[in-house]
Amino acid sequence: MNYETFIALRYFRAKRRTGFISIITYVSVIGVVIGVAALNIVLAAFNGFESEVRNRLISADAHIHVRKFYNHDIEDYQRLTGEVRTVPRVVGASPVIVKESVLHSKENNQPAMIRALDPKTAGEVSVVPQSIISGKFDLGMQEYESRQLPGIVLGRYLAESLLVFKEGDIVTLFSVPRELSLMPRFKVQQFVVSGISELGFYEYDKVLAYISIEEAQKLFNMPEAVTRIEVKLDDYTAAEKVAPLIEEKLGGYPFAARTWFEQNKSLYSWMTYEKWLFTIILSLIIMVAAFNIISSLVMIVMEKTRDIGILKSMGAASRGIMKIFLFEGVIIGVLGTALGNLLAFGICYAQQKFGLVSLPPDVYIIDKLPVEMHLFDFAIVSIIGIVLCLLAAVYPAFKASQLTPVESIRYE
Repeated sequence: MNYETFIALRYFRAKRRTGFISIITYVSVIGVVIGVAALNIVLAAFNGFESEVRNRLISADAHIHVRKFYNHDIEDYQRLTGEVRTVPRVVGASPVIVKESVLHSKENNQPAMIRALDPKTAGEVSVVPQSIISGKFDLGMQEYESRQLPGIVLGRYLAESLLVFKEGDIVTLFSVPRELSLMPRFKVQQFVVSGISELGFYEYDKVLAYISIEEAQKLFNMPEAVTRIEVKLDDYTAAEKVAPLIEEKLGGYPFAARTWFEQNKSLYSWMTYEKWLFTIILSLIIMVAAFNIISSLVMIVMEKTRDIGILKSMGAASRGIMKIFLFEGVIIGVLGTALGNLLAFGICYAQQKFGLVSLPPDVYIIDKLPVEMHLFDFAIVSIIGIVLCLLAAVYPAFKASQLTPVESIRYE
């Protein structure tokens, strides 16, 4: 151990002649602890919410959407779906029709997004078949008052808006004409509600309704065509690599493969921006502690003026004196950062294990605050804490290095 580190440790542990200096030092350490812990906890909460939103979106939708440019219909979709399944890392593919429409029930009209699914393959790409909270996932023909009507599954909040609270009710679907005219020709079809779905994502559950592809092709005048093919991978993070392979397999233009991130780019970009914005804001807590470090080290320099003079008279260089007080700042930073990381880890672990902070499930769907700790975030926060403490020590260390031996000893 060099003499600079040895003396810095002695100064940090030694009792001050002025107890106020020790108090400021302890306050500095506590400030760093609180700042680092708060920053880590907030980042873990952001990670938890981001992961929760991403998982719900991905489970409700596919990892990749295969479309035609200009939203043209996809013909020969059965053959194309089979080709997509042969691409590496693809574990499921299903044709889908997505159209805007209007649903009517009990004198109540609601706009809806119709998703026509293939019941045989829908479960390969989404959790819709497993999301039924009332009734069952059955899009086939249903018996209703001696008539055969096709089945429909409604999102939970869409069903509530239509005053449909159980399976077996009748809803009427109006297809919006593809071309506007003075006298638009609406196609109308009655459906029997066979089930109510809840994906856990309000924006989806308030507008989505599910019918079979065959019924959608009749309603929207799309014989032997769909609007897209949905694809699921063995790992959603591989979507950026697999999408070009799918396009290549289908021969490129006019087909395009869009990943889950591209479909919700603004949402994910905003969450990332918000996360780093709060990192910068909460770093101000550590900066407040850094100002305490400056005042603490300035007072230590004043107290140790005679010691500095003796060290210089014995041959210590100005650079060595500067290192002593820089090490003081680093010791405060390392100690405060380590304790802050431990405190944050303990609180986050307790939240994961016991759910100390609860949330109203009717508002947030989840019943406790989600937290997800990332080693990278802890590393970044540690670097921020130590660097800020080091920078805070630069001025007092520089002033200490500029003291002359004769002047330092003369006034002691």
